[in-house]
Amino acid sequence: MSRLRKELSLVTAIFYGVGIILGAGIYVLIGQGAGVAGNGLWLSFVVAALIASFTGMSYAELAGMFPKTAAEYVYTKKAFGKEWLAFVVQWIMIFALIVSATTVALGFGGYFSYIFGISQLWAAAGLLVLLSLISYTGIKESVRFNIVATVIEMIGLLIVIVLGAGFIGTIDYFAAPAGITSILAATALLFFAYIGFEEVVNLSEETKNASRVIPKALLISIAITTVLYILVAISAVSIMPAEELAKAKAPLTEVVSRVMPEAGFLMSVIALFATSNTVLAILVVASRMLYGLAKNNALPQALATLGKSRTPYVSVFIVMIVSLAFLQFGAIGSVALLTDIGIFAVYLFINAAVIWLRYKEPKAKRTFRSPLSIGKFPVLAGLGIISSLLMLLHFEPVLIFYEILAVIAGFAVYNAFRYAKKFSYS
Repeated sequence: MSRLRKELSLVTAIFYGVGIILGAGIYVLIGQGAGVAGNGLWLSFVVAALIASFTGMSYAELAGMFPKTAAEYVYTKKAFGKEWLAFVVQWIMIFALIVSATTVALGFGGYFSYIFGISQLWAAAGLLVLLSLISYTGIKESVRFNIVATVIEMIGLLIVIVLGAGFIGTIDYFAAPAGITSILAATALLFFAYIGFEEVVNLSEETKNASRVIPKALLISIAITTVLYILVAISAVSIMPAEELAKAKAPLTEVVSRVMPEAGFLMSVIALFATSNTVLAILVVASRMLYGLAKNNALPQALATLGKSRTPYVSVFIVMIVSLAFLQFGAIGSVALLTDIGIFAVYLFINAAVIWLRYKEPKAKRTFRSPLSIGKFPVLAGLGIISSLLMLLHFEPVLIFYEILAVIAGFAVYNAFRYAKKFSYS
């Protein structure tokens, strides 16, 4: 049995999308975002949602055309016909995802430490190992955990929103330390909170009627999380001053504790579900990307080997090991920014692929089309390219340097595998 099981429906795909998006930014990085954007924190989420929707539309169109794993590889290769470029784009996405799994695991460790006093680093490492085992057992088991955890984390956010309702209007919601500059700088950090919507496409081979279901699941996931993010951001800064929120080790727990001290422990437990849910979804998707590259003969076939549970266990194990290695970075904010750089770089190529294919294959079957076109030109894809370029200008040079090193490593892996294949055939 060499194929993945098709277990996901529209509802479960939406749960997976919402689950992978929620948790990361709102439970972990909202404090650091408040430190940058001040009371204008909610505006940073609005800007991030707009940027996400531009590229989300492009992903939805491509997912309807090519419902495959290793989606970024497939889309780039179909559009530009360059295997090396397709590999590097997918490599960047895998790198970004693995780093993001580490980031959210550290967020889990922070809440775990807050409750039990155990080292943040050890808690994060234990989580990565445990969830990798769940990923190995099968997509159905992962989905069950995802649905339960997603419902729990949404309840946690609704608690913040309800408690914050009584404080609405007590502050200036447009006050930001450096105006629009602060809003955009926070957006560069908080965009991490939206990472995940694009990874729904990599579950296509495990989704029934994927060409129609995946585009819908992707866009609905963005809509649901955007509404929650904006309302939570407004409630959080209404209850707790932004400068204090920025210093909080477990930000939403401390926000809720200001109104209901007895509910602080409950919020920390909910945050554990939220962050672990995101980590699990990322680990699953990253392993499917490696599996997809192997199926496309871009990586060793061992990575496409399926076990008795019909999961790519070799890929699952490699993702776990690399995620554990990245724990040494420690600083959540820096690791999140490193993830965002890779994501924005990939978005450039995804939006460019939509534009190119509109001209290259205008009559190709599309179950979804990105709206607002001028002739054949998709306007939102163009805005996706512009916004991604602008966001890349807000990152520190040292982080850009690390991303370049990751790209160079990708080139090295690609060329080494090509050489190995030629040598084995000679």
